This record gives sequence, C-alpha cells and structure tokens, in this order.
Amino acid sequence: MNHNEFISISSEVRQLEEIITALPPENVIELAGFNYRLKLAKEKLASVQESRLAFRAKLTFKGTPVFGSHGINADFASKATAMFTDAVSMIAAAIDGNLEYSGPIPDKQKNQLLITGIALGSFGFELEVPQNKSSQTNPFPNSTENTLETAVSKMQSIFRLSANGTDDDIAEIIEEIHPRAIRKTAEFLDLIKESNAICGLEFKKEYFVFRDIEQLNSSAERLKEENFREAEKTYVGEFQGILPQSRAFEFKETGERGILKGKISYEIPDADILNRDFLHKAVSVKFKTIQVGQSRPKFTLESLENLKALI
Repeated sequence: MNHNEFISISSEVRQLEEIITALPPENVIELAGFNYRLKLAKEKLASVQESRLAFRAKLTFKGTPVFGSHGINADFASKATAMFTDAVSMIAAAIDGNLEYSGPIPDKQKNQLLITGIALGSFGFELEVPQNKSSQTNPFPNSTENTLETAVSKMQSIFRLSANGTDDDIAEIIEEIHPRAIRKTAEFLDLIKESNAICGLEFKKEYFVFRDIEQLNSSAERLKEENFREAEKTYVGEFQGILPQSRAFEFKETGERGILKGKISYEIPDADILNRDFLHKAVSVKFKTIQVGQSRPKFTLESLENLKALI
C-alpha cells in the first residue's frame, strides 16, 4: 500500500462511520453491510505502519510528444524519465554528502524511483518513492523524510524557484544542494524544451507545472553553469557565531566592517567544532563562493583543511 492509498482508505473509514451513525437502528440490513465494509477497511489500515508507506510523485508532460491522455512518444518518455531520475539520484547523493563534481552517482541503485503507474490527464508517470532504502540520517533540520523523499521535494523546489524565484533564491538552493545536481536538472529541462513540451511535478499535495515553453526555457537557462560563478577566496578574520543545527555562520573580516554569512558543508560532520576551537579567534579561512546572476555571493566552508588558526 502506498501513502495515497492509505489516505484514501482512512477517508473511507471516516465516511463509513458517519453513514453508520446517521442510519436509523431499524435499517438492519444496510447497517450490517456498512459495518462489514468498515471492518474490512479498518483491518487494511491496521496491517500497515503509516511511517513505512511509500509516497508517489506524478511527473506529467504536455506538448508535441504527448497524444492527449492516450499515449506519449516512447523515445521521449524513456529519455525524460531516465534523466529525471538521475537528477533526483544526484540530489539524494548531495543530501547525503557523497556527490562529487564528476564520476558515477553514489548510491544510485539505492536512490531509485519506481514507475508504478500512468498519471492521466496530462500524460505522465506515477513514480513511487521506496521507504527505508535511503539514508535514515537526513541532514536537513526538522525533516522526518528519508533522503529520497527530500530529494523529490527539492526537485520540485528547483522547478518553482527557477521559474518564479530571485537569483538569490537560486543561489541558495545551489549552495544547499550541489552544482552538479543543478546542472543535471537543467539538462532535463533542456530535453523537455527541445521536444517542444512542458512538465509538471506533484508530490505530497504540492503541485508545480511550467506555464509554457518560454517559462521552462527561462528556467533551464537560469540553472545552467554559465549563469552561476564559482570561486575560492581566502579571508582573514574571526567567526562571530556558528549555529550547529542550521550549519550557518557569521564571519568578520579583519579591517572590514561587513559580516560574511554562509554555510558549513556536510563534509564537516561536527559543525560545533567551530564554536569549540575557532570562535572569536584570528583565523585564515578559504571559502567557496557561488554567485547566480546578480545575486549576492554565497559562502561555504567546505573542509576544516581550509581553516587555519593564526597565533
């Protein structure tokens, strides 16, 4: 049973209980029938643990490769779903802190979506998110999702922000995830655009669909490598504060009045080490910076090897 089916059966139980309450006692045959259906529905719910239910995403398409709700070009469908699942796998690997700038996608087999059905309306596919097969140590604060669930949610956020967000919004999500995963998402959107199509993604009652090909094309361009600049620069100064849970820091450069705000990479498992060993001490630190379009630069401390105390 997937999560959508669980919600449907839960709703059926509530409806049956309301019907049974409203029926007069003398309707014995009707009551017996509804009570039997209620018993079966409750037995189904009792047989599963909600925390182990699989969620389903719906990836849908409109445009030249799609023939109403009847079918979709097989070559386009196979390429699009493969590229989409690769992008989600990359995001999942980035969340786990395993994604490199090149080479195989780490844990790709573990972070695989399953095609379990056809999404009708705009033709597309239902993609199941398997439970208990991804990392159970999701690094995003306050999240109870497994890694693959978070990756699908992040993919939907990338679509939405690339279409409607600011350059700063895009810079934040690139910093949060990984430039390579963002590039793969841009490749997916390029494939959709070149096929004269648009796509939409529904997951956990959230839905986003590109308005038209022009909006999708604009999103793809904003996510391409040439639209964001990466660099490394060394600064001398002091960390003014570190929040270990959100992995955020403030850094005051020596001789400068401004404060640099940034993130601590998951390559540093214990972010609180900066509070214990480096807070308010003179240091030399190499930050990685990412800038998208006209956004403010985003600073990331990627490794403790990039940090030296000045004594």
